[in-house]
Amino acid sequence: MAIMGLGIKLGVNFFDTAIAYERLRPYYCEDNGRPGIDPVVLIKMALLEHLCGLPSLRQTHRDIEVNVAYRWFLGYNLLEKIPHFATVSYAFCRRFPLELSEEIFTHILNKALNNKAVEPSMVFIDGTHLKASANKKKFQKEQVAKTAKVYARQLLEEVNEEREKLGKPPIEEADEDDGPSGGGTVEKTVSTTDPDCGMFVKGSHERQFAYEAHTACDKNGYVLGVEVTAGNIHDSVAWDALYDQVTARFPQSEYITMDAAYKTPWIVKKILDDGKIPLVPYTRYKGRKDVYKPWEFTYDEGQDCFICPQGCRLRHTTTSKDGKRFYRSTPKDCRNCPCREACGANAKGQRVLTTHIWQEYLDLAEQLRKSERGQEIYALRKETIERVFADAKDKHGMRFTHRRGLARVSSWVRLKFAAMNLKKLALWGACHSFLYRLSLAIFPFFLPFPWINRGFFDRQLYCSSVSMALSPMICTPLPSSSSAVTPLSGTTVLVKVPS
Repeated sequence: MAIMGLGIKLGVNFFDTAIAYERLRPYYCEDNGRPGIDPVVLIKMALLEHLCGLPSLRQTHRDIEVNVAYRWFLGYNLLEKIPHFATVSYAFCRRFPLELSEEIFTHILNKALNNKAVEPSMVFIDGTHLKASANKKKFQKEQVAKTAKVYARQLLEEVNEEREKLGKPPIEEADEDDGPSGGGTVEKTVSTTDPDCGMFVKGSHERQFAYEAHTACDKNGYVLGVEVTAGNIHDSVAWDALYDQVTARFPQSEYITMDAAYKTPWIVKKILDDGKIPLVPYTRYKGRKDVYKPWEFTYDEGQDCFICPQGCRLRHTTTSKDGKRFYRSTPKDCRNCPCREACGANAKGQRVLTTHIWQEYLDLAEQLRKSERGQEIYALRKETIERVFADAKDKHGMRFTHRRGLARVSSWVRLKFAAMNLKKLALWGACHSFLYRLSLAIFPFFLPFPWINRGFFDRQLYCSSVSMALSPMICTPLPSSSSAVTPLSGTTVLVKVPS
């Protein structure tokens, strides 16, 4: 509770209300109508729901009515009536623009950047599912057009260039009239309650409709970007939008760390072409184990062929539209081979070996993974992005959502991550403030003891408690009304009552 109280108090200093007034001015009438509620109060009520991990705005309203710290955060005294939760819900669903949550998230992230709390040189990317507000028994089967791949045109150009060298006819590009990808349709399970969510099926997990939040964070656990999709969208498909969003905002990022779901030729190629270093894990070989493995064949770069352990050559015969190179042996060489069964030759007496046209990028990523620096950075995944997901679900109520529709769920997730960044920034400000250094000088005898780091004494909790005890004497006061932006006419501006 001490850390939560400190986060609420310092959150006022890290959230600039002037920007909110200026942004929402067009959505309030200045010359007629009944007095409106201060828009900053509505935003703070929404942030409180995510800061404290409350399940709904209704419960948030109930807690604000009886919690003095929450009233202080909103600027209400003990006798004033708190705005109804439906007012907050209506404002974010109908009145305020959908991009407001993105602007709040960006504003808080910029505050962290200005305070040099973010280290974007290392970016960790992963995705987590959250249960949708949809009955899994109410669905229908629909034929949906296959989604076009971002790199489809570039891959086709390189494939046709290689096929021309082999004397093969080029592959024609799909006509745009055939659909978004030109690749036909696929049957999907669509919810009748919330059509934007997707059926999530993975291993022993329960089949359920869900959304997925594809997230990127830095070394310190600050969320740098998020992209929300349906639960049945693969991580590698949604990666491009998230990667472009993060690298455009942080071009200085150097290491991009991801799990095995992102280990595809295109993702590794794009990162390396941008001058960054991809760090992906080892993936187990999934082919047959009773035949020669691909790495047992020797590649001859000069003649573009593979040589099997018995000395036979596998020539490059063709390249498919998916970017796969096919290397085939001569049947007469394999028919009389004593290792034909161990080689894995087909019924025609021919061994076929396939590689990707961008295989060299995957090979380079493997070398980077084995480096000492790569292993050191990849080990931080469990302390960064996995910790972000654990805190979001366990402390901030992100295991499921009551919102419906991709736009509303995206706004809800961004506000949640904005609140997490605000809370982390408040704790960072406390531990890097004059109060923190003063507490170390006054109470240094607590720090050397080994039981401090074993859970009996939390240093952050200790510093936060000291900071809260001394904050009335040293804490920077809120800006005066003369220095702030003039509030909107027709709104009720609530001033904090000094204690």
